[in-house]
Amino acid sequence: MPRLAVFASGNGSNAQRIAEYFSGHPSVSVCLVLSNKPDAFVLERAVKLGIPTMVFNRDSFYETGQVLETLRSYRIDYLVLAGFLWLIPQKIISAFPGKILNIHPALLPGFGGKGMYGMKVHQAVIDSGEHESGITIHYVDENYDEGRIIFQAKCPVSEDDTAESLAEKVHELEYRWFAEVIEGVVGRDG
Repeated sequence: MPRLAVFASGNGSNAQRIAEYFSGHPSVSVCLVLSNKPDAFVLERAVKLGIPTMVFNRDSFYETGQVLETLRSYRIDYLVLAGFLWLIPQKIISAFPGKILNIHPALLPGFGGKGMYGMKVHQAVIDSGEHESGITIHYVDENYDEGRIIFQAKCPVSEDDTAESLAEKVHELEYRWFAEVIEGVVGRDG
């Protein structure tokens, strides 16, 4: 049975939807939620769902093996990044080859890379004059938003959209597709 760990830095609505989707699932389980922010609301969501949590700082993520050891102690098979903003260190990428998934709130390869997250992405899409945006679910490699694309879903960008209204459209796509795509990827191992 594939065991998932979800990394998140903030509110955690995607993490919660993923955990709820796999709650009682016959072959996939969310076993750990990790965050680099001790006050991230995702941690409260995890506790309410009965999922263990881990908070780590920059040093324990990049300089020590503490996060990797914790992932191993929970026998984690896949990592899911759901609003996690730090670049994954090579030692973790090497330990989970082809088993780290991320969701990006735009259609890659455009509007990705360091610093492109949250409202910055949506505003960049609007400023560019694009007529559509969406989500990209992709594998994680050593660079921001450059891993092989697994899935994309699109939504229209209308002339009166703001970053906030576009974010709502994109969130709907995230909620609709992320857990289902994860299930398809990890289900091959289940």
